[in-house]
Amino acid sequence: MQHNAAFFLGLRLVFLALFLITLGTGIYGLRHYQKLFGTDRTMPSETRSARNYTKLLVIAVWLHALLITGAFAWLL
Repeated sequence: MQHNAAFFLGLRLVFLALFLITLGTGIYGLRHYQKLFGTDRTMPSETRSARNYTKLLVIAVWLHALLITGAFAWLL
């Protein structure tokens, strides 16, 4: 029984580290928002709706990754 407890503690620490890395990635993206999602003058065909769609996809993937890693870190 001790081996299972150590295994789950290690797994919980791994998911906690992944959660913190994912959270840090979101904070980085928020601080460098204009650099990452601003207008690109080399792509004149890019419209505002295309940029908004890209932002929405990135935010949705980040939010799901944050929720999944947080749930595993909390529930294991």
